[in-house]
Formats: sequence, C-alpha cells, structure tokens
Amino acid sequence: MKKIIVAALLAGMVIQSSAQSGTNSPYSQYGLGTLASQATGFNRGMNGLAYGFHERNQVNYMNPASYASVDSLSFIFDAGIGLHLTNYEENGHKINAKNANLEYIVASFRAFKHLGVSFGVLPYSNVGYNFSNTRNINAFNNPSSPNATFSNIYSGSGGLHQVYLGAGWAPFKGFAFGANASYLWGSLSRNVINTYSDTYVNTLSKEYASQVKSYKIDFGVQYSHKFDKKNELTLGLTYSLGHKLNSDSKCSVVSKNSQTGVSDTTSYVLADAFELPNTFGIGFMWNHDNRLKIGVDYQLQKWAKIKYPQLDINSSTTKYSLVGGQFNDLHKITLGGDYCKGERYRGFFDRMHYRAGISYASPYLKINGVDGPRELSASLGVGIPIVNAYNNRSILNISAEWVNRSATGFVKENMFRINVGLTFNERWFAKFKVE
Repeated sequence: MKKIIVAALLAGMVIQSSAQSGTNSPYSQYGLGTLASQATGFNRGMNGLAYGFHERNQVNYMNPASYASVDSLSFIFDAGIGLHLTNYEENGHKINAKNANLEYIVASFRAFKHLGVSFGVLPYSNVGYNFSNTRNINAFNNPSSPNATFSNIYSGSGGLHQVYLGAGWAPFKGFAFGANASYLWGSLSRNVINTYSDTYVNTLSKEYASQVKSYKIDFGVQYSHKFDKKNELTLGLTYSLGHKLNSDSKCSVVSKNSQTGVSDTTSYVLADAFELPNTFGIGFMWNHDNRLKIGVDYQLQKWAKIKYPQLDINSSTTKYSLVGGQFNDLHKITLGGDYCKGERYRGFFDRMHYRAGISYASPYLKINGVDGPRELSASLGVGIPIVNAYNNRSILNISAEWVNRSATGFVKENMFRINVGLTFNERWFAKFKVE
C-alpha cells in the first residue's frame, strides 16, 4: 500500500506538470492565471466550504489545523478528477469548450497523539486560452488598401502547481493549530501575434515566458466549543503568507516581414516579477448531533497592492516594467452544509452524505482600468459509502458545480463542473489480541 501511495503522488506531480491546462478561459491571460480550487472531494460538494471543518475521515487541506482530528487508526488517501463544460458568450456569439483534469492527490494520517500529518499535490493556478479577432483597417488611414484587415491572435498555456507537507496539532482540549509548507512550481507562457492582410506590413509578436520555483506557507487555527451533548460550534482561522516568487519574466518582441523572411527580436527581462498575496480566512461550522453540519466562510486575498509586468509601446520608447492598479482585493463568501443520518446505520441511504453550497467572489482583476468579472457559484454533492468484504470506511465523493463569471462589456462564462473524488480509508496501527 505504501508503494502505491508514493507512486500515485509521483504520478500526480508528473501529470500536474505535463497535462493540458484545466481551463480555456480568456481571463487566464491575466495575473498568475485562473486561480484553482484547492478544496478536496468532500469540500467541493459544499462549494469549497472548509475553514471550520475537522473530519476524522477526510483531508481538509484548506485549514491545516484540521489534520489533528484525523482518526488514529486510519491512513486516508484522496484523489479527485474534474470534468469542465463551459459556454463562452460575447456580443451574441457563443462557443463551448471542455476540459478534463486531475484535480488533486492528498493523504493524511495520525503520526502521534494529537498530531496529524498530511501531504499531497494540487494546482494553484491554470493558464489556457486561444482566441483571435480580425478588424478592417480604416480606409482613410490606408487609402491604397481600403479592404485591408489586421488580426490579433492571443494564446497562452501553463500554470502553477504545489506539493505540500502539513501538520496539525491539538495541544489543548478544543484548540488545534496547523501549517502547510509547499513547493510551488510551474511555467507561464503567453503570446500575442499581430498580423496584416497586407504582406508588406511586418508581423509583430509579443512573447511572454516565466518559470516559477518558490514556496508557499499556510497557517490554520481551530477552536471548538460544545454547548451540550448534541451541539458544537467550531471557529476556523487561516493565513497564507504573501511574498515575492523570485521569478523573472521575459518578454520578446519580434518583428518579421513575411516577404523577405527577415526578423528582428528585442528582449526584455524583468527580475522578481511575480508575487503571492497575503490571504486571510475565517469560518464557522455548527455541528448538530454529528448529523447536520452548516458553515460559512469568508476569504480575503490582498491583490490590490501587487504589481504585474506590463509592456508599454509608444512612438518613441518601449518599456517593460511592473505596473500597479491591475488588481482588486478579492472577497469571497461561502455558505454550505453536510447532512448524514449516521455512518453506523444499516441503511445504505442513511449512511450517505448530502451536501450543498453557494458562494460569491468579488472581481479581483482590472481589465483596461475596469473591474473584471465577479463569480457566482453553487454546488450539490453526495458522499457514497463504499462497502465490500475488505473495507467499509472509504467514500466516493461526487459533486456538480455551476460557476458563472460575468461583467458588463466582457466575455460571459457559464461553467458546469463534475468532480469525482475517491477517499480511500485504510485501517492502520490497529493492535489485535489472539487468545
């Protein structure tokens, strides 16, 4: 089993590094790309609700303090895949796209009394888009070719991934503290090609390329208070350290004449160009009789003061520099819950988990000085117990999520996402007596 887990994690790292991007969104051309959900299978059924949850049989990466609650006799291995079906709409034109992606591989176990450990691999952001537009050149400015056109082709690929090791410790009754240490890596590639139907006019290409190799640190705290035998309230707090990624950004401007084949390239390199934001989270979870769990999360990502590389070309100079005012702080609120009659009941449907959640995220991108899309999403999910002759502790988590990104004057996205995660729970460390 240990060999299988190690092999799966290594395979996950390879797949995360080499697989196609998990998005086709044109908004992934900005910032570090489209920010990926870092929720695991059971969280996704509640639309990512996480900060106040501490499950004995699930891995909750989003608050590392929750690792302290892992069952002392379990080794938990959780892997998930996602299928995304997205409709894009702009000015009455619609197009559909689909993606399938390995979402995460995580594991957790109890190392010592009151100390849980977790490790795994999951995405941080995705870049993947390819679109173009074509326009006529004004006849007044080009009287010799009144029907001439120009085209802009935009494409990009890549993203950031992370492999982490975390621990959660509960030194006092009701209190738990935790931290995740991650290695963050990936590449960001973006290209803009400007071409003209008049072959005498040079083609202008702008190619952006970056490699990221850095770290990510997350902290978490949970406090649980029991009001009586059936009711408990948990407060969860999280903080992710914002810092420079020590990654250079290279921009190459290529001017090429299709008639002669002669090209001229000018390259610019911007040192220490990317940065992670400070991120704060707070959440509450009310647990009634260990059957009904309802919670609310609030997250704040401090993007507003972060600068991002920008190429400025005018008639006399070309400047590649870090420019502010390209982001807003991101505010996200999530409501959700989980209901299970009881895992010890005989009835199959009595042991199932039923989940739901909704969330709203404010625009964090600024596009041409205007706020980008806000995000509204909702999800439904189930946790199906897996029972066979060898195991009755594992769970199949399935969820369906609808995500809408929209802003006046920009592309509207409607995405339907199916998430499937298998939480394999193996009984470890048990001592047996022979009489």
